[in-house]
Amino acid sequence: MTFRPELRDWLSAHVTPEVVEAGRRPVTAGTLEPLHAWNRELADAGWAAPAWPVEHGGRAAGLDEQVAYHEEMDAAGAPGPINVIGVSNIAPAIMAYGTEKQKTRFLRPMLRGDEIWSQGMSEPDAGSDLASLRTRAVLEGDGFVVNGQKTWNSLGHLADWCQLYVRTDPDAPKHQGISCLLVDLRTPGIEVRPLRTMTGEVSFSELFFSDVRVPRDALLGPLHKGWMVAMTTLSHERAGVARLHLSLGRKLDALLAEPEAAAALRDPRHRQRVAQVWSQIACMRWTTGRSLAQLGLGEPTGTAGSLAKLAWSRADQALAELALDLLGPSSSLWGEWARNLAASRSTSIAGGTTEINRDIVAEHGLGLPRD
Repeated sequence: MTFRPELRDWLSAHVTPEVVEAGRRPVTAGTLEPLHAWNRELADAGWAAPAWPVEHGGRAAGLDEQVAYHEEMDAAGAPGPINVIGVSNIAPAIMAYGTEKQKTRFLRPMLRGDEIWSQGMSEPDAGSDLASLRTRAVLEGDGFVVNGQKTWNSLGHLADWCQLYVRTDPDAPKHQGISCLLVDLRTPGIEVRPLRTMTGEVSFSELFFSDVRVPRDALLGPLHKGWMVAMTTLSHERAGVARLHLSLGRKLDALLAEPEAAAALRDPRHRQRVAQVWSQIACMRWTTGRSLAQLGLGEPTGTAGSLAKLAWSRADQALAELALDLLGPSSSLWGEWARNLAASRSTSIAGGTTEINRDIVAEHGLGLPRD
């Protein structure tokens, strides 16, 4: 049996309305258990991370199969693993740079969702510019002593572990002297402060480290080479970029299914805007397919990631504003579309700010001079 039909049949037999409903909501203490149960079911069947090597619980899926995976999961309304960042970004870094002990200890619990991970990159003065981070780790005896602050930690209030980037050589150039530590967030000296966003949800946290002692074997990769680890982490997108246009397409379909939308579409101006948003999503689908084809041929994709991020944020915000106009002012006051309108503003920041991504495209894609 081929990959796609096998996955489709498995999802048909295992996805329940309760699973779909849990996947539509943010990960909270209330939704954690049903999502965790689903995560274990995915992992035990080999569907939590098909791109992972077989020895770590995956299926060694190629790019075409990874695209099929995202399409079928989206069509079934099935949520993926709880550890979205862990499975997609942190785990590949552990596979590339981790010791055998680290791989054995961390990968399987991460895949099953038995331990939740967050990523300690951003700081109040080091967001898109990761190399400006100031959180310090001083090597003392058989471990590190960590002091500093991280912010915008996804799931930080629920996480058990953190892939933490720290400065271990303050005298080195800023892209050097950074190290990566795998830190147990239950260690004494760590304070977690949840952050409530304008949607009313708690999805992020601030982390404060005060003389936190971390064992030396928590070091991931070589000492002072954390930038190399970070680049491995951030570059492991691959077919996951397909989720961007798939989620937008599903959201547009849901909007057009609203009763109020049918009446509003009698206005040709509204129909024009729907066509524009649909075209943006279609272009994202085409460019994603082109980039994945280049990856499959071993060709560099250049600034494709930054372009995808820019296109996604623009289309998501345009869709949110379209929903407000189609459904009327009351849609901005309560319900899912009100939440979507508020949440759409964050897409200019998430995954790298719009300004930084434009700089990347201008300098590395178009060859324009730096300011």
